[in-house]
Amino acid sequence: MNNAMTRKPNVVWKLPSISSFGLKVFACVTMLICNIGSSVVQDGIIHLDNYTQAGLAKAMETDSHLVMMAGIGSAMQIIGGFAVPIFAFLLVEGFRHTSDVKKYLLRLLVLAFVSEVPYDLAMHQSFMDFSMQNAAFGVAVGLMMLYVLDLFKEGKGAVAVLARICTVIGALVWVSLLRVQFGPSTILLVAIFHVFYARNVLKTLLGILVSLIHITGPLSFYLIWLYNEEQKHKEWNRWFYVFYPAHLLVLGVIVTFLMK
Repeated sequence: MNNAMTRKPNVVWKLPSISSFGLKVFACVTMLICNIGSSVVQDGIIHLDNYTQAGLAKAMETDSHLVMMAGIGSAMQIIGGFAVPIFAFLLVEGFRHTSDVKKYLLRLLVLAFVSEVPYDLAMHQSFMDFSMQNAAFGVAVGLMMLYVLDLFKEGKGAVAVLARICTVIGALVWVSLLRVQFGPSTILLVAIFHVFYARNVLKTLLGILVSLIHITGPLSFYLIWLYNEEQKHKEWNRWFYVFYPAHLLVLGVIVTFLMK
């Protein structure tokens, strides 16, 4: 009797898991926080464009409210670093599971072009600004890169390796010329996730190195490790496409109002 009462139950410790839907929600939330920090806080409240670096430092010496808001805006942008590796990872997963790459690319291109005016309004308070393009263009270029890389998947030898390297370099050149937000890091992460897809340790180490530029980016790899490959709530996919331009439009309206 005593032995039965003192016997420890068999407890199996398991890691939590996360589906593609969970990753998308997390990435969208962190992206939203980042963009609020960039547009509403820094442009709408602080009016950062009105300061030089030296002028901002001088103003912060006597204005504690400015110091607090600058800190909040910076922290919110740092949080946005979580989203970059996750979106790159999800693009590779989407590429591997899609039945029609051309339709997938068309959706991303439509998303990028539709989002550009809301992006310029939110980030530059202008209906058209070519100083930087929205992140969806980087994802679209990343998908085109994956398509070309896939053409050489059966190739072996120096020629095939050189073709893959040139493809990645070409994608990096495109996002750099277009000045895409998070463009170079997105392309490098997409390439790493694709080329080293089955080599989890190597792709994680390389991905973390690239993600260090976003400070919080390496922390996203914990969630990526927990990914269970489940494709839940597919009916919500269209709303993720709507969310990106919609939230930028709302932020653009808010920051325009605050700057009046």
